[in-house]
Amino acid sequence: MAQFRIDGFTVIIGGTGGIGKETGFTFAESGVKGILFADVDGVASANVAEESKQIATNSKYKALSTKIDIADAQSVQEMVDLAVKEFGRIDYCINAAGVDVAEYIPATETSEVDYDRVMDINAKGAFLVGRAVAKIMKEQDPISITLPRHGARNLGRGSIVNVASAMSYGVVPAKLPYATSKHALLGITRALAMDLKGFGIRVNQVSPIWVKTPMFEEECRRVPSMPEVVNKIVPTQRAVAPDEVASAIQYLCGPSAVFVNGSGLLLDAGLLLGPTFA
Repeated sequence: MAQFRIDGFTVIIGGTGGIGKETGFTFAESGVKGILFADVDGVASANVAEESKQIATNSKYKALSTKIDIADAQSVQEMVDLAVKEFGRIDYCINAAGVDVAEYIPATETSEVDYDRVMDINAKGAFLVGRAVAKIMKEQDPISITLPRHGARNLGRGSIVNVASAMSYGVVPAKLPYATSKHALLGITRALAMDLKGFGIRVNQVSPIWVKTPMFEEECRRVPSMPEVVNKIVPTQRAVAPDEVASAIQYLCGPSAVFVNGSGLLLDAGLLLGPTFA
């Protein structure tokens, strides 16, 4: 279906994690011309980039990889420079980098060190990436797509999607730095969207509840009752699958979402609506 195909060049930060990797594979399968996988683990980035070539449907698909420190402005700029050098433009930027707290402890016992670490990666990193990528997008020509039944549609100069969490809207105990960073990420997403909408650049975020990733596996290790909790309180009785998050990201970047800007697409099966009485 034309409205669900992605064309152009993509940068994925956190490209080796559960969501980032699956998003890269989804985009490669959807027809993108190229993807730059960026991650703190350079070797893993290279491996994922190579693996994506087996899934790509575009005959001219180009996969690149690089190591990045998302909390360092120079490292972020070097990643952007590489993308522009190799691709000529950046049509989609997916920021899937993120970390959890070191310990699940009350706010009164939370250390400044861990607070700063989580905020640097989850919030400051999103600001640095959004700022650097937006400067490139503002200067590039808009792109359009021709839909078989609807004709030409202007897609603008680019789309940025931040991977956040349902904790942009709610909180759980013992995770103050993480909850704070995700609330901040929603603010960064909306502020970027406000400043960039006049240039034809859209900025959105996906906000899922628990996702079946290594981070969730670690949470289950720390809190053995977590699978039972998820089964009990989530209407679908399971965590979100990475491909479901990737599909939401694909939608936000595609032709069907031209009017979606500054949103935080919540993937929670209705959990945050409140308790179910049945």
